[in-house]
Amino acid sequence: MKNDACGFGTKAIHAGNVKDLQYGALTTPIYQSSTFVFDSCEQGGRRFAGAENGYIYTRLGNPTTSVLESKVAALEGGEAALATASGMGAISSCLWTIASAGKHIIADGTLYGCTFALLNHGIQRYGVDVDFIDTSDLDAVKSHLRPNTVAVYLETPANPNLKITDIAEVSKLVHDYNSEIKVVCDNTFASPALQNPLFLGADVVVHSATKYLNGHGDVVAGFVVGKADFIGQVRMFGLKDMTGAVLDPLAAFLLLRGLKTLELRMARHCENASKIAAFLSEHPAVEKVNYPGLKTHKGHEIAARQMKDFGGMLSFEVRGGKEAGMKLVNALQLITVAVSLGDAESLIEHPASMTHATYSAEELAASGIAPGLIRLSAGLENTEDLIADLKKALDQL
Repeated sequence: MKNDACGFGTKAIHAGNVKDLQYGALTTPIYQSSTFVFDSCEQGGRRFAGAENGYIYTRLGNPTTSVLESKVAALEGGEAALATASGMGAISSCLWTIASAGKHIIADGTLYGCTFALLNHGIQRYGVDVDFIDTSDLDAVKSHLRPNTVAVYLETPANPNLKITDIAEVSKLVHDYNSEIKVVCDNTFASPALQNPLFLGADVVVHSATKYLNGHGDVVAGFVVGKADFIGQVRMFGLKDMTGAVLDPLAAFLLLRGLKTLELRMARHCENASKIAAFLSEHPAVEKVNYPGLKTHKGHEIAARQMKDFGGMLSFEVRGGKEAGMKLVNALQLITVAVSLGDAESLIEHPASMTHATYSAEELAASGIAPGLIRLSAGLENTEDLIADLKKALDQL
């Protein structure tokens, strides 16, 4: 049976695998080698010239990483994928390939803090103009498109307020204006198990694979997924020349292991987040809950249309603002105070002082990130234990 005819869980286990003809290893081996041997000087020349396929140097490609890239491409429905040493390595390698001096990028104002810093403080230093808007507002997207626009960049669900953008509508609007503009979607919060932006019209998907794709809190990695020719450009320019953010083969091996359980893990993450969101919505100490699965969420209908489930991430505000929110976080005993997300452990943090500290107070307000907002990554623990921990802390407020 061809892998592309199989279900998601089957693809996560089997897609991209290469049979080990030498020893018959079931698990993809770790090719922990920096360089690769040529049969002759002539063969080396052919490989450097692109006239012959084969490995040269792990910065350009590695057998362990190649299996991982093929698997992630299959899960996202892309022609090809590129693995990188971090999510920011993926995002920066992608954007450096797309943009150059004199070009223009439209980006959503609500982004992961380091992505916002790259676009707001980094790439603009080199002559790239960036407009931050609300990409869920189609009129705003339309009004900011220019002849020199090369990319529209967004997250959905967005970090940390879970804002939802209609990927299909944004992609159609942008491509009707200019089919060459790349719609780039960070799919980290959803994972390919829940959402496939390429199927909805986006051109490029980026991931922090540190999160759900790995799922065990022991790897830092990223991915860029899209058309094969574009991924080739990102590999040979954005990654090779601009960032050097190359994934280590051992990290690739750990990611291959983590991906085998992605579908199962996401089901539990979603179940826990949904039940926690419902509980928080009813607690008198909670002022607001942001979770796409709640019918009260502004983007609920769009999320229901473009996602298979609503994810394991939520954020909320307690009555009393930032001080009360931080008191809540400090009172928790089971849920761990830490940044990152998508781990087996439930993680909680205060975005304004942690993951989104690169935003000024004015930028936080403009992006809908309240000073007292708390972000929670629902892990794989038993739901009743997580809710009991939250209830005990909330009851103290």
